[in-house]
Amino acid sequence: MNIILETDRLYLREILPSDDEKMFEMDSDPEVYKFLGRKPIRDIDQSRKMIKGIMQQYQENGIGRWAIIDKETNNFMGWTGFKLEKEELNGYSNYYDLRFRLLRKFWGKGYITEATKAAIEYAFEKLDIKEICSMTLTTNEKSQKVLDKLGLKLVDKFMYQGDEITWYKRENTINN
Repeated sequence: MNIILETDRLYLREILPSDDEKMFEMDSDPEVYKFLGRKPIRDIDQSRKMIKGIMQQYQENGIGRWAIIDKETNNFMGWTGFKLEKEELNGYSNYYDLRFRLLRKFWGKGYITEATKAAIEYAFEKLDIKEICSMTLTTNEKSQKVLDKLGLKLVDKFMYQGDEITWYKRENTINN
């Protein structure tokens, strides 16, 4: 396993084609997708396509979403990390979009905060990323609390595809 970084309880590594079944389990769960503004996926090939896209981000941009792995069990729990978004959204383009997602059975145990905090530190310290952005539906209060804990600040709200979205941002103060 090619570990990118680790925390007390977790490993973060690249997402692999062998993660397809757990990705499908997570992304086909209506509760997981409740605050994503779209419907859950219905077929494992959609997970495989998503994984290929993530792997392409690694090759093209040297960064992407990373699998969150339980150190004790070696189980895939979800993912966190960044995607370089080149298309303009809310007045931004070529920005690093922070997102995260967990299998429901791991919710409420601090895993996302732990993993994403480490991912942010890595992005700022090792990759010298200057700024990260993240967005959520305004109704997704749990993710907003995580973003607040991680030091991202709410800077805007806007409409996207008929939904009201929050826009968060954090600048790199580590290497400046």
